[in-house]
Amino acid sequence: MRRSRTLLDKRREYVINYLNRNQAKQMKVVVSELSDTLFLTERTIYTIINEGLATEARA
Repeated sequence: MRRSRTLLDKRREYVINYLNRNQAKQMKVVVSELSDTLFLTERTIYTIINEGLATEARA
């Protein structure tokens, strides 16, 4: 099953914004909270974070 591009973009934006709002917390805690909230694996969340950081570094 393919996911729509807009859904993936919204999910990526939500993860990056959540990460920015909760910078005081440890990364493991933030990833665990996102995993529970979005029903994603920790690996998927780390991938989204890494892609987001790479995109911000290019801009």
